[in-house]
Amino acid sequence: MDDRGILELLQAMVKAPSHPGIPRQEEGAARALDAYLREHGIASELVEVREGRPNVLATLAGRKPGRHLLLCGHLDTVPPNAGSSADFFSAAIEDGRMSGRGTVDMKGALAAMAGALVDIRGSGGLESGRVTLAAVIDEEMESLGAEALIRSGFKADGCVIGEPTENRVAIGHKGLEWLEVTFAGRAAHGSTPEAGISAIAAAAHFASLVETDLIPAFERRRDPVLGLPAINLGTIRGGQQPSMVAADCRIQLDRRWVATETVEQVFADLEELLARVCAARPGLRTHLERMPEGMATMIHGPLVIDPGHPLVRAAQGALQDECADAGALTVFPAWTDGALISREAGVPTLIWGPGELKLAHSAEESVPVEAILIASRLYAAAARRFTAAR
Repeated sequence: MDDRGILELLQAMVKAPSHPGIPRQEEGAARALDAYLREHGIASELVEVREGRPNVLATLAGRKPGRHLLLCGHLDTVPPNAGSSADFFSAAIEDGRMSGRGTVDMKGALAAMAGALVDIRGSGGLESGRVTLAAVIDEEMESLGAEALIRSGFKADGCVIGEPTENRVAIGHKGLEWLEVTFAGRAAHGSTPEAGISAIAAAAHFASLVETDLIPAFERRRDPVLGLPAINLGTIRGGQQPSMVAADCRIQLDRRWVATETVEQVFADLEELLARVCAARPGLRTHLERMPEGMATMIHGPLVIDPGHPLVRAAQGALQDECADAGALTVFPAWTDGALISREAGVPTLIWGPGELKLAHSAEESVPVEAILIASRLYAAAARRFTAAR
């Protein structure tokens, strides 16, 4: 395997910032990946989703018909951490680790996937089937790249999303809704609060009901794979000054839902609490809606793949051969584009990639170079297994 080339590719992608706020955000990283694939004889194309923001698509075809495997990851990253003195784009290697934004989340996996395609081609190619690498834009924001791939009509028999699982196979993750609740009360002088309707007090009542009534009820919806639903009240803003009864307040929340729930239940739960808050404060008005920056158009639902699916068996078999221990199947704590590919395109999907999730989005983001190289070998071995069987 082209170990040196894989690490040089990862360094080139890390050195090409691809976070929000940069013109033609992912283009530099996309071109570095595209060039590496072309240099090694793999057909690759840049498919613009937005001006200067392309997905990268590359396919390696076998000699006979067979299963089609999609290896998928995202080119964008979050911005550098404010106040940190770290050099986020050095891609320096020290003590066996490469540092920099995207090494974990998730340019490291993309480099490993590209290396897997190069290895397969260089060792005689695929006997049957196809492997496609899709490097998509905008996962950290609205998943524009994944939505564009799905809308193009792309189909496959299985998909690997290379988010960081420390190279363990994850068979699911929870769905994600970013929601905003607004409370509209009535302003009054702070010395006569009874003349007004405090939107802040209403928001506090709602937050209390979430803690006392909604969260305990989640136990009845425990998912056998994904566990309990979750909710986090992330921000609250309201009022103008201490001497005024607050006429407005808003809460933004993160709701993680599981396969035993529906998105309709997610909204109904919150609306029921809001109705109770309004009943206690005649004249109060509330509104619940999705935050527009949380998604483009497709529902960010949960993902689960059957543990007995041939793709899971192929991944576990590759781990057994490479590491002598496949390890237990796990679930991924965060949301991924895999849910869109699974739910909207109907492609069974698992999560599997190098790096530790706890280092993603942090000033200390780094990955062991050996983990990248192992991941590349694992992807290649799993691809051979999955495409060969029918």
